[in-house]
Amino acid sequence: MAFPTTRMRRLRSTPALRGLVRETELRADRLVLPLFVSETATTREPVEAMPGVERLPLGDVVAEARAAAGLGLGAVLLFGIPAEKDAEGSGAWDEQGAVQLAVAAIKRELPQLLVMTDVCLCEYTTHGHCGILGEDGRVENDATLERISRIALSHARAGADIVAPSDMMDGRVGAIRSELDSGGFDQTPILAYSAKFASAFYGPFREAAGSTPSAGDRRGYQMDPGNGREAVREALLDVEEGADMLMVKPALAYGDLIHAVKRATRLPLAAYNVSGEYAMVKAAAAAGYLDERATVCEILTSLHRAGADIVISYHAKDAARWLSERS
Repeated sequence: MAFPTTRMRRLRSTPALRGLVRETELRADRLVLPLFVSETATTREPVEAMPGVERLPLGDVVAEARAAAGLGLGAVLLFGIPAEKDAEGSGAWDEQGAVQLAVAAIKRELPQLLVMTDVCLCEYTTHGHCGILGEDGRVENDATLERISRIALSHARAGADIVAPSDMMDGRVGAIRSELDSGGFDQTPILAYSAKFASAFYGPFREAAGSTPSAGDRRGYQMDPGNGREAVREALLDVEEGADMLMVKPALAYGDLIHAVKRATRLPLAAYNVSGEYAMVKAAAAAGYLDERATVCEILTSLHRAGADIVISYHAKDAARWLSERS
């Protein structure tokens, strides 16, 4: 019935009423905290472009994971920063590498905390690309699959609960699934970075991880930001290859695709609230232009509303604290 009988404001008049009918609820256990693990750091190294984010020595990773668990976060996602790099990124599958040692240490101390690992070559290669380069300087898709699969298996052997390939090579989910299964890790889930765009929002991450390409860019394998239907197609291909969970990255400018991928696949879906999105909020809040707490909670809620079951965010610890205060 129309106004004046129907009055939408009736259910907005008090906090209790608003809470009772709220459609989307932000929860700490659906948030994932990214962590940077460095082989060379001896103390915590602040990332200038990302206030509050640090490159962690191995000795501090467990403490940070313990803090995440204490706040009720759903998982941590590990990125490795090696002491040495080479053209193939061989440090990425080293059993004594930063990620492998960090996974083992966290699982010894906090076996109940889910540990995800980023599976890629960009932090480990001298050229900064996500795959093996051919003589023409282009990334060789099929040659890269064997290396990516080897990384995933090394992470599973270390104790990773979930492996998350972010390289955007064609066929990498199927290759990883085959490698994990033949290696005795058929129960290890794959979280595929299915729709990862060649985005301007990654700049601060590249400072944190030291992964800026030395030449060229990643537009030849990451997605064009103008393509939405292609994102759904990428996700469906990953489903066919055996992905257990999917991801859209970045998040804030891609709510339409979070919604579209969720509708098309019905699989558990993650959205990565990336470094540039984080840095923008931090800079605006520091300048007094935004209320940081209100802005962060609104952004994270919007990603869940769009269809994300899981949100990976550098805001995760702060958001968990704010949620606990509210309850």
